[in-house]
Amino acid sequence: MQEKVVITGGPGTGKSTILEHLDSMGFYCMPEISREITQEARELGIEQLFLEDPILFSKKLLEKRENQFCTAEKSEEKIVFFDRGIHDVVAYLDYLKVDYNDPFLRSAQKHQYTHIFLLPPWEQIYMKDNERYENFEQAIKIYGHLKNTYDLYGYEMIEVPFGKVENRVDFLLNKLKITE
Repeated sequence: MQEKVVITGGPGTGKSTILEHLDSMGFYCMPEISREITQEARELGIEQLFLEDPILFSKKLLEKRENQFCTAEKSEEKIVFFDRGIHDVVAYLDYLKVDYNDPFLRSAQKHQYTHIFLLPPWEQIYMKDNERYENFEQAIKIYGHLKNTYDLYGYEMIEVPFGKVENRVDFLLNKLKITE
């Protein structure tokens, strides 16, 4: 059985750095794709699609995350790491207090992951950039919504401690009982 491992948390917590490190170690990783959608929208003159039309942004994101999930399932890989999961889409819509419809909920119910690693807000490494619009206080609130959403869907989350990327990756691999 394939293990599908989500690494999630609020913005600026080190998720992508961890995934890049896992990728460099030869693990099969699915990258974060929300930046791609944001950049595509900017090319069309929409500065922050997520804030201007959160449902359209989330539909695009959901489709791409479902595609990642299906690609992973078709692979022969025994373990796949995801930079965020489908449930993150629901959590972000809840954070914005946006009404959404069944396709988001059905997708979160249908696509199941094996492990959820949650990265807590870490002010020391938090940085805003061209695609990240949230301040640190908002990142804390998003973290709460992520935690609530994964909990609502019955997941046990493993919180990843602060530290160097190598130590955080070692923590993940130890929890997954993976030795190099």
